[in-house]
Amino acid sequence: MDALIFDMDGVLVDSEPLGMEAMRRVLAPYGVPYTEADNEEFLGRTTPESCAILKRRHRLGADESDLARSYVDHLLALIHEVPRPMPGIPDVLLALRHGGYRLALASSAEPEVIEAHTARLDIARLFEIAVSGVEVPRGKPAPDVFLETARRLGVRPGHCLVVEDSRNGLLAAKAAGMRCAVIPCAATRHQDFSEADHRLGRLTELLPLLDGPGTAP
Repeated sequence: MDALIFDMDGVLVDSEPLGMEAMRRVLAPYGVPYTEADNEEFLGRTTPESCAILKRRHRLGADESDLARSYVDHLLALIHEVPRPMPGIPDVLLALRHGGYRLALASSAEPEVIEAHTARLDIARLFEIAVSGVEVPRGKPAPDVFLETARRLGVRPGHCLVVEDSRNGLLAAKAAGMRCAVIPCAATRHQDFSEADHRLGRLTELLPLLDGPGTAP
């Protein structure tokens, strides 16, 4: 294993509640409710893909690009209110870097959302690269974002371990030919992770899984 590729939402940042609230605010003017079941369906998907589905499903008059822009604006406002690191952030990332591991971030979120979260938590410097799902042709569960991350790192996909929290992310990692450790968050813990190579209870369990941060591959 040459690199660890981290998803962001639900793995590094407790952002799922923020994303749900942002989409509720987007749909409220149209009288469309947005439930936890709706939110679960879109976990791991890009905002444009989610908004395109919602537009068709509810026959919304707004353009899907306008819906996506509204979502990002609402989400950025929520992010700036208070940082929401997951337990183990930044200590786990610092330990992995100290141990010689190469770290990358691959998220379905827009680049500006990635930047906002990582800046608030002061963890951007710990990743060699960050790749957004909107930079590739297809979002998760397609493997595109993980394959692009491996390409930019110059690492073979089979030598990467992905850290994810959703089934869409797991499927994307496996489709890319990568190992995957899942750490379900509150919104995803009931999903099917049977294809995962490892299932962890919290991020700190990643360190002993890798035989300790002092032994880089």
